[in-house]
Amino acid sequence: MAGHSKWANIQHRKGRQDEKRGRIWTRLTREIIVAARNGGGDPTMNPRLRLAIEKAKAANMPADNIKRNIDKATGNLEGVQYEEIRYEGYGIGGAAIIVDCMTDNRVRTVAEVRHAFSKHGGNLGTEGSVAFQFKHCGQFVFAPGTPEDKVMEVALEAGAEDVVTGEDGSIEVLCAPGDFEQVKNALEAAGLKAEVAEVTMRPENTVMLSGEDAQRMQKLLDVLEDLDDVQEVYHNAEFAD
Repeated sequence: MAGHSKWANIQHRKGRQDEKRGRIWTRLTREIIVAARNGGGDPTMNPRLRLAIEKAKAANMPADNIKRNIDKATGNLEGVQYEEIRYEGYGIGGAAIIVDCMTDNRVRTVAEVRHAFSKHGGNLGTEGSVAFQFKHCGQFVFAPGTPEDKVMEVALEAGAEDVVTGEDGSIEVLCAPGDFEQVKNALEAAGLKAEVAEVTMRPENTVMLSGEDAQRMQKLLDVLEDLDDVQEVYHNAEFAD
């Protein structure tokens, strides 16, 4: 990713997410249910569920809600059965987009995703059409001014694969998805607080968009993210300052 605008783009994305906090409980609920169903209801034995619970607590979801969703997933309560589906496509300027969904109605979901792409200047592709342009990894991003030597020492000692310093001074730590938790714990124990800490699909290369193209791309992303069945939207667009 181009270093000069990485931090600006991170802040832009966080701002857009904050505007949509009202819908975050719905997505966290689905993530908890699927994580518990696939890996069991004991968070000490299920890293994905552990991370989902952590996100839910950070979003101020009550403990009773979390427990109820785990019980639904493990059969102690009747609940909706969700399946995970990934769609891939292209946005403005050929930017690559991955849309991860959880749904109880696959026909409805694909129709909504296809409509969003076609109406807003994108194209829904086939499976594998853009995924090769992304890397599944753990990602931590630190604000400019964070001590680089300390981040690098702690992260690499904990098993991180790479530490990248951007031209804007931001620091990015990358690790294998399975090592995310141990790297996160080590960084936090050292007093290093990341602005972004997540398991994500990180683009290997980016497409710079500006002006009307940037506005059209943002509109497409907003429409996709607002679909009820969409959990995450990943893309390789960078927006000019």
